[in-house]
Amino acid sequence: MKINAKAVNELIKIKFNNNQTLFANEINVDRTHLNRVLKANGNGGGAVICGGIIKYCEDNNLNYKDYIFLE
Repeated sequence: MKINAKAVNELIKIKFNNNQTLFANEINVDRTHLNRVLKANGNGGGAVICGGIIKYCEDNNLNYKDYIFLE
């Protein structure tokens, strides 16, 4: 799995007032780890970030496939 960094950044911009820390707290991951993954164009996200995004999407009626590439 790989994070769709462009889509996640857009989600953060719209729903979290462009605040990565708020989003990181919402998906229960370290903000510095999230920042590194987004700067690396989604590489290195791993199960923790992907799981957090999936749970956030399920809780908010969003399609997680818009935010995660299933490779």
